[in-house]
Amino acid sequence: MYAGKLVFAQVMEYAPWHTFRRLVTKYRGDFNVRSFSCLDQFLCMAFAQLTYRESLRDIEACLGAQPAKLYHLGIRGQVSRSALADANEGRDWRIHFEFAQALIGIARRLYAKEPLGVELSETVYALDSTTIDLCLSLFPWAPFRQTKAAVKLHTLLDLRGAIPTFIHISDGKLHDVNVLDLLVTEPGAFYVMDRGYLDFTRLYALHQAGSFFVTRAKSNSQFRRLVSRPVDRSTGLICDQSVELTVFYSHQGYPERLRRIRFKDPETAKTLIFLTNNFALPALTIGALYKSRWQVELFFRWVKQHLRIKRFFGTSENAVKSQVWIAVAVYVLVAIVRKHLDLKFSLHSMLQILSVTPFEKVPLFQLLTEMAPAEPSAANPNQLILL
Repeated sequence: MYAGKLVFAQVMEYAPWHTFRRLVTKYRGDFNVRSFSCLDQFLCMAFAQLTYRESLRDIEACLGAQPAKLYHLGIRGQVSRSALADANEGRDWRIHFEFAQALIGIARRLYAKEPLGVELSETVYALDSTTIDLCLSLFPWAPFRQTKAAVKLHTLLDLRGAIPTFIHISDGKLHDVNVLDLLVTEPGAFYVMDRGYLDFTRLYALHQAGSFFVTRAKSNSQFRRLVSRPVDRSTGLICDQSVELTVFYSHQGYPERLRRIRFKDPETAKTLIFLTNNFALPALTIGALYKSRWQVELFFRWVKQHLRIKRFFGTSENAVKSQVWIAVAVYVLVAIVRKHLDLKFSLHSMLQILSVTPFEKVPLFQLLTEMAPAEPSAANPNQLILL
């Protein structure tokens, strides 16, 4: 019988706790704290993410049912709704933000060699946002509509391994295109975006930074054709052109040439117009890059279904941001475990298994590996033959 650590504690071993302690010291997270530390707060919230808890009362009841095992989970303080609520309200959310960034850095190095689906050695990012609806009376700091509040998660996803490298949490009113001002661009990388990010001044800033972008043109965009390249229409390509903007202010924002590719999707018969500043890649590769943007939509759907970010445990901005960043940290930590153990399971399958076994004492690799069916035991010679 395995007499080692609990499954939850084994998962938490993959986190860089020296970094967490440094961040707690940096932001004075444990200042004037007697019992329930920042580490206790993180472990309780991570436990809630892994086991699909829905409220503070739910967390307290679940952990209170196993008081003898809390020490082995790493929790030293007394778990209560009030202590956890006060921690979410008062402890600086930047502790969990920077800790999640440290985990993201580890995960990106592990997934750097993951196949992309496109013959490309450069890094490819997908940029998009998702909206989480809230009650305006409970979240007045996040206005969205006249009678509704919301927060937006603006996410930059590294398509190698589906690792979020940048997340900005804002109220629902912030337009997506403003997030381009917050990005620290990577020279040589590709940024794939939908039409909501079509701002030629900001795209030109990406171009000047040495980055490439792939997006779609709006129906009212006006161009002047400069050069046309031959295309194979049997592949769905209609044209591949070098163009320049003709509208005065658009041309002022982006004074150089753009590449416009018109493509008819053979599956949906829909015509798409792509814009990019990369003139070297084949036109079909540009189309494939834009198609890969759908991974960020799948990421949002997966996160909303399997992490606790649609129902918040606190109503303040600090509590919401703390919960979101702890959820991101748990997601990335599970991805790190998956890579370290070289598992073939999907993250969804891993979370399903971890959600029902946090208090078990089973080796993590054994738990998350497909086990061969046990051989039937030999018949007992003393068993009477009934039939």
